[in-house]
Amino acid sequence: MKICDVLQKETILADLKARNKKGILEELVAPVSEIAKVNPEELVKVLMEREQLGSTGIGGGIGIPHGKMKDMDSLILGFGLSRKGVDFESLDGQPAHIFFLLITPENSTGLHLKLLARISKILKNDPFRARLLNASSGDEIFDIIKEEDEDF
Repeated sequence: MKICDVLQKETILADLKARNKKGILEELVAPVSEIAKVNPEELVKVLMEREQLGSTGIGGGIGIPHGKMKDMDSLILGFGLSRKGVDFESLDGQPAHIFFLLITPENSTGLHLKLLARISKILKNDPFRARLLNASSGDEIFDIIKEEDEDF
């Protein structure tokens, strides 16, 4: 499965404004919850509960908040860019700038793990991350991800 098979342009936020983890999650969740037709507060609660198990800030300026919801039909992916960076309690202690938000139905563990692995793999590419950080719009971000996604 390719990232762009799931990622929709409407869920790409090119300029996150929040300055803390909960605020970032609330921003990321807004377009995703609308498309998935789920309660945004409920979604933030699921994500915050997952964060309590261990931060999804994986280091290198990257956060991959993810969670499972029982009322969802299919998985949904969101993306956000924080120009200033935010403390996401990352493993390396550095601020996070690039966020992929992954929400999957409760019973889809295999798919959830495959997509998480693909996102993690694609983000190991330094030039790709630099291009994302320099992107100025959601359309440009989508094109950059699509181009990188084709190469994997």
